[in-house]
Amino acid sequence: MRTWLLALAVSACAMHAEAANDLSKKVWQHGSEDCAKNQDPAIEVFEFDADTYILRQNKCVHFEAPFIYVLFGDQTVFVQDTGATADPVRFPLYDVIQRLVAQRNNPALKVLVAHTHSHSDHTAADAQFRGKPGVTLVEPNAAAVREHFGFTSWPAGIATVDLGRRILKVIPAPGHQDEAIVVHDSRTGWLLTGDNVYPGRLVVSNWPEYRSSIERLVEFSKTHPISAVLGTHIEMSASGKLFAPGSTFQPDEAPLPLTVDDLRKLSERLAQAAAPTTIPMASFVVSPAGALQRTLGKVLKWLGVR
Repeated sequence: MRTWLLALAVSACAMHAEAANDLSKKVWQHGSEDCAKNQDPAIEVFEFDADTYILRQNKCVHFEAPFIYVLFGDQTVFVQDTGATADPVRFPLYDVIQRLVAQRNNPALKVLVAHTHSHSDHTAADAQFRGKPGVTLVEPNAAAVREHFGFTSWPAGIATVDLGRRILKVIPAPGHQDEAIVVHDSRTGWLLTGDNVYPGRLVVSNWPEYRSSIERLVEFSKTHPISAVLGTHIEMSASGKLFAPGSTFQPDEAPLPLTVDDLRKLSERLAQAAAPTTIPMASFVVSPAGALQRTLGKVLKWLGVR
């Protein structure tokens, strides 16, 4: 029975891998040279399939333009991150999620909101969800993350979340940030890596933890089918050049999906580095956070800003 289930999972992952190839061709709304003339919606909604959506924030609303993943199960919809803007008028994330939920015609459907990590460009719209009926918001702090998912020996262990005939695996992944997690979706085979891995500059706050987290993801990939590695930003062009920090216009972006091979190569390069150092690679550039970045991050976290 176990062999049959594994074969079924591999077959489903292969099917979604083909769809992920199509996702690689997706051209996202990528801002404007003059944001005063930008007519794109505040939130781009991309339907990957009937139960799976990828949202992207308009770069002219906030230059970070994070991606938000929305995964529907039979009982619960999982929302990963809440974007970079708090204002519900400029960035109506809760309303968009409610419209997607309403399309299901399932009044019993619950909403679970969690975060890849606690930086402000992934948590800004939390207040839109906090206290709303049928919504569970996992607060973006270490205690809440560990309590909700049942981690007792962080960063060891893997948590399981059942959305209703859709299983998520939650993997601790500190390194970019202390409370960072990675989520694997059994239905699509997606590995949602947050700011740990994406096409752009990967800023590492804790080098040993980051190296260990990437190693864990590689080990996880050996026993779980992965069709695509999907992060929360695109900061690189298709030609492999990084866009300028704070850019609100990014034509000719690199594809969003990365691969398990990218993870393996990253793990190898991290293992070879004797000390924190910049590591340029084809799909991203790894950079250790400077002392100023680390200090600023701690201050902002203490103030509750990120």
